[in-house]
Amino acid sequence: MREYRRVYGVVMFSCVCFGQTVDPPTAGSLSDLLARAGKGDAAAEYFLGRMYVDGRDVPRDFGQAARWYRKAADRGYPEAENALGFLYDNGQGVPQDHVEAGRWYRKAADQGFADAEFNLGSLYDTGQGVPQDHAEAGRWYRKAAVHGDPDAAFDLGVMYEEGQGVARDDSEAARWYRKAAEQGIPVAQTALATLYANGRGLPRDPAEAVYWLRRAAERGFAPALHDLGTAYADGQGVPRDYLEAYMWMELAAFRARGPLREQCSAERDAIARRIAPEQAATAERRALEWKKKWAP
Repeated sequence: MREYRRVYGVVMFSCVCFGQTVDPPTAGSLSDLLARAGKGDAAAEYFLGRMYVDGRDVPRDFGQAARWYRKAADRGYPEAENALGFLYDNGQGVPQDHVEAGRWYRKAADQGFADAEFNLGSLYDTGQGVPQDHAEAGRWYRKAAVHGDPDAAFDLGVMYEEGQGVARDDSEAARWYRKAAEQGIPVAQTALATLYANGRGLPRDPAEAVYWLRRAAERGFAPALHDLGTAYADGQGVPRDYLEAYMWMELAAFRARGPLREQCSAERDAIARRIAPEQAATAERRALEWKKKWAP
């Protein structure tokens, strides 16, 4: 599982609370927010905390963020409870305290706030602030996944594939990977492709595997780039095409880090020996177009 938590799962100043959309503050609305917060408006208190976290219209100040989050959290505002938990989790503006993080995550999670359900599951997964308990992690991941959280769906899929906290079940792993993959999570798309390629949990379908690999590869996800290059080199799910294989493997080497980069570079060089130099040059020009797309 991945050891990270989320303070919010949507763009700044856009959130849903208690099933109702909260109107985001408009530009230059600091005075209005302060006035609303002075009257006990929990949404305004939360948004003030967000402003201090992001340094928007105010100096970035995690201590001030924690103060405003706490005001809103004490009123039971789930976004603020989760955000305050995140500050405790990371020691930003408050002393790092995973137990206190878990307490605030739980308050928000008990209200069905998906980010907090995911975060609480992550604590149980890693044993930070709570006893490590993979079954309890899976329970909270499932809640978050049912509420539409794609990262939780992926982590739940991993648990089913590995038999960690739940009985091993490749069909269930595929089901949850698909939920995350359909929401654009590259690692889930790659995991689903692997199940299709190997016929685990669903019928073997190399072409479907390539479909999901391509979706992840086009996002620049290095393992998918590598596996897509391999599919072209081996003719699995697509006609064998060494020029395509070279291009995707070149991109994999470009995006990968550490041992995977070395592996991709070696496999790219092996493919290069199967094509003419001018074909390799063509593949590199095509790869350059993808690199430009991924440039910051």
